[in-house]
Amino acid sequence: MDHVFSSSALHITLILLTICKGISGSKFTIINRCDYTVWPGILSNAGSTPLDSTGFELPQGGSRSFQAPPNWSGRFWGRTGCTFDPNTGTGTCITGDCSSNQIECNGKNANPPATLAEFTVGSGVKDFYDVSLVDGYNLPMIVEPNGGSGSCLSTGCMTDLNQQCPAELRVESGQACKSACEAFGSPEYCCSGAYGAPDTCKPSVYSEMFKTACPRSYSYAYDDATSTFTCTGADYVITFCPSSTSQKSARDTTPPASTANGAETGSGSGDGPIGIDTSWLPNFLTGDSPSAFPCWAWQFTLIFSTLPCLFLFLVYL
Repeated sequence: MDHVFSSSALHITLILLTICKGISGSKFTIINRCDYTVWPGILSNAGSTPLDSTGFELPQGGSRSFQAPPNWSGRFWGRTGCTFDPNTGTGTCITGDCSSNQIECNGKNANPPATLAEFTVGSGVKDFYDVSLVDGYNLPMIVEPNGGSGSCLSTGCMTDLNQQCPAELRVESGQACKSACEAFGSPEYCCSGAYGAPDTCKPSVYSEMFKTACPRSYSYAYDDATSTFTCTGADYVITFCPSSTSQKSARDTTPPASTANGAETGSGSGDGPIGIDTSWLPNFLTGDSPSAFPCWAWQFTLIFSTLPCLFLFLVYL
């Protein structure tokens, strides 16, 4: 009998903790390990609440965190070689510039080439994330889940592709490497027109070069199978210029344990948390309703839902 009650209490606890984490969204921490200043840019997708900043200065060794709400989707990237007027705040960047003429990107996207970290945050269900070189490359970057359940693998590109970039893809400054689509504009490279489907748009010699150097990163538009990753209830660390010895998992060529329509297109979030089926729960519990309760309410509920089980457990001792 005591085993039944203790198991029930544990099951309730796990469910409520998982729901609570899903409702709270995800925390993103951006770290700069480069030996130079990076100006991160942040773009929230249409329909997603903007984060606390859309662009800022991050000195060498610096970090900054942001809390994203459930169902948020968007991208992060690093701008380099930026010069901003200390009085007016206006300026531009050599790579990753967002054409806002300010430190804040204010809803504007990165100008390619730029290494992108893309996310779709679930609400009690899987998050989808990837690091994309589809728009080219400007600096090394990895994404590491912190906590969460599921495969939760790190991904990214730790190789300095600027040193390997073919002359026809290299930008004049040598500080970034274009995609073949940007460099040539051909439909077969851009996966457009007659090549706008997975069965007609295939990897090119250029995308294969990117893929060899960075096996887990998106190398072209339909590179979903080995480039989209999932995790449930995690926070994420985005690191610019990670050390070559610290994160071996970002170099691992093993395909992800599970894939879906990738974060590259901002789609796919319909599966429940791994190991816990919440499909029987009403929407307001899983965070899919605008009337979802805050985390403190679930903590309060958790305490009082376990008290009867603990009381009965003591009675039967």
